[in-house]
Amino acid sequence: MKITKIDYAATGAFSKTITDYLCCSPQLQPFYNRFPTVEAFGAQLKEKSFSQEQRQTLHQALQEQYTSLSEIHPSVQQNIDLLRQPNTYTVTTGHQLNIFTGPLYFVYKIITAINTCRQLQQQYPDYTFVPVYWMATEDHDFAEINYFNLFGKKYTWESEQTGAVGRFSTESMAQLLEELPEAYPVFEEAYRNSKNLADATRAITHALFGEYGLVSIDGDHRELKKALMPVVERELTEQLSHQLVTETSQQLEEAGYKPQVYSREINLFYLTDGLRERIVQEGDKYNVLNTDLSYTLEEMLQEAQEHPEHFSPNVILRPLYEERILPNLAYIGGGAEVAYWFQLKQLFEKYNVTFPLLMLRNSALYISRSNASRMHKLGLEPQDLFQNFQELKKQLSGQLHEEEISLEAQREALAAAFAQVEKLAESIDPTLVKAVGAEAQKAANSLHMLEKKLSKARDSKHEQTFKQLENLKEKLFPGGSLQERQDNLLTYQTNNPDFIPALVEAFDPLEFKFTILEEV
Repeated sequence: MKITKIDYAATGAFSKTITDYLCCSPQLQPFYNRFPTVEAFGAQLKEKSFSQEQRQTLHQALQEQYTSLSEIHPSVQQNIDLLRQPNTYTVTTGHQLNIFTGPLYFVYKIITAINTCRQLQQQYPDYTFVPVYWMATEDHDFAEINYFNLFGKKYTWESEQTGAVGRFSTESMAQLLEELPEAYPVFEEAYRNSKNLADATRAITHALFGEYGLVSIDGDHRELKKALMPVVERELTEQLSHQLVTETSQQLEEAGYKPQVYSREINLFYLTDGLRERIVQEGDKYNVLNTDLSYTLEEMLQEAQEHPEHFSPNVILRPLYEERILPNLAYIGGGAEVAYWFQLKQLFEKYNVTFPLLMLRNSALYISRSNASRMHKLGLEPQDLFQNFQELKKQLSGQLHEEEISLEAQREALAAAFAQVEKLAESIDPTLVKAVGAEAQKAANSLHMLEKKLSKARDSKHEQTFKQLENLKEKLFPGGSLQERQDNLLTYQTNNPDFIPALVEAFDPLEFKFTILEEV
């Protein structure tokens, strides 16, 4: 496997916010705690406090959740047990419960967490580091997770269930499983033998990453939710998060960065089976949207005390909840995720919760042996592929000793000639100036058409070569976007069973470079 690393900025696929962050731009520094270097983790270890009681609650919840598996990999069980120790800390990533793991970046996030822990273990041998996948079980946007793309074809899970997707029964997945081109045992077993999507996703991540000690956690748990209750109370009585996040978002905009998420007056949902709806204050009542549920403040606070599991944080409060129940040092996310955490620093400070190091997940372009062969036959290098198609065509034309067709010089000469004619017309009969202008436009249009015809004729000489280039671009950048945002793990693992180990070997999470993996 040939590995090439390039700057994220060179891909043209990442926002200014992220490229500025990776360059440690001074404008962004007020919005995070520390930039993630190996040394910064040492300072984070000293700052992060997590009590033995919190560790015991976390351990017990994970033990309960992992009873859904018939057998736990020894590396996973060891890490769950180590979380009770005062010198054990986590590195966390999170994602929705996309079926069949969804786009490739789901896998990239987890491997980034695994490799970060490996590096930290070498640097800080007196501590233990556990990679954690936070399952977004409470998310209710089923349309975002009910499909995946396999070998260019979209497969969709149809279901009429509502509410938090982690609670969805996977029984109706049977039809989708029958539609697949072949059987995929890891997924087949998980979806057929689990009672809900949360358990199935845990089984899948365990099968794929159990040997690396990955621990998957479900925040939809009564005992874990108790840690959120002080936040819930202040959210209902003060609308604290909205005030702080709105203020930080404004500061971000003033620094030249667009906020990623929108804060609401109350950043909480009400959660029960089949239901996850926003809580809104209307006068002196707290209503659950799209239901008949309505509470006074006192009733709502009592509900929080008696049923903490009924309260679900939205995108604003979920990070705070996560950091209150995990001994976490760093959060790993995609570009948009990292950017929205910048809106939360004041909120963390208000609750005296250590703001985690923010890490951009590893990103990659995987070039199979056949695509690598096509690329080299076209005389291209991997980094060339990030140019748009027209730029690549121009480059290829140069390699084919074909200059870009341009009649710009002739256009300028024609314009100059008509300018002289227009000057002459004005001296003889000014009413003819308009007619001269019209003729000039006609001539310019004709020249433009000729330029296009000449370019087309030139292109047709190398039509097959340009078609190969177009096909290569579509293979590696499906739909014009990064491969990792469209393709599924199985598209690559099916033909390369060592795909995940190859990624583990290639990714350096603290290098902050885009990785190109080329089969040789």
